[in-house]
Amino acid sequence: MADYTGTKITTIDRSVRQQRTLGAFLRAHRARLSPAGLGLPAGQRRRTPGLRREEVAQRCGLSVTWYTWLEQGRDVAASPQALAAVAQALQLTPAERAYLFQIAGRVDPLANGESAVNVPPVLADALASISGPAYVLDRLWNARACNEAARLLFVGWLDGDDPNLLRYVFLNPVARRVIPDWNARARRVLAEFRAESSRHLDDPALVALADDLRARSDFFARCWDEHEVVVPQGGERTFEHPREGRLAYEQIAFTLASRVDLKLVMLIGRSRRASRRSRG
Repeated sequence: MADYTGTKITTIDRSVRQQRTLGAFLRAHRARLSPAGLGLPAGQRRRTPGLRREEVAQRCGLSVTWYTWLEQGRDVAASPQALAAVAQALQLTPAERAYLFQIAGRVDPLANGESAVNVPPVLADALASISGPAYVLDRLWNARACNEAARLLFVGWLDGDDPNLLRYVFLNPVARRVIPDWNARARRVLAEFRAESSRHLDDPALVALADDLRARSDFFARCWDEHEVVVPQGGERTFEHPREGRLAYEQIAFTLASRVDLKLVMLIGRSRRASRRSRG
């Protein structure tokens, strides 16, 4: 009982801190806006810098009470559309907008369009400079870019027509031959995906992906309904390559600072790491 109570309090405290952080963020960015710069009369009774709450609410098309509660850190259900309106009213930069949605625990509606575009050219150049297999995933785990080593390793996926990793693992028969202990690994992949997707499980694109996989794979449907969640930790990855035989790697992943919707995944050959340790 004590452990349960402690966990519950910790969860509540974390939620309260997020709400307070959101309120403080909104107040700070409201204060930095110039009424004159937005074509509003300066007035004689402005006791604080920046816009008034009612002015921001009017620019957002929201009620003053709702916006006030949001700034006060109350437990307000802020929809992605409402947050998008707030971001526009406060003239947030892309980085500030991404931070707003992150601390509010919502998915930016613009993220769908952002994920559809190609990766930055500098990232494609970085992939080409990596000797081992490396690829970039978006938030739905579609491969947006990869190097030649990754294309040669992931037979049937990165050299195929469907870029989605989940569809490859659960629907492509090649994956069952390439991935040792396929059942356990497929479950692990899905549990990691669910953990990473926890903030946008109601995203229409994610729902459509899950519905498609459920309709086409009974095994995926069973795994999805089990709601297993595992924090991605990298570690050993083995493959039964049709030409190279058994291959072993250590996987490591990085979220990109400039594009939080993209993740760089690298596979380091086990024999290469062992030789480096022996030389050291």
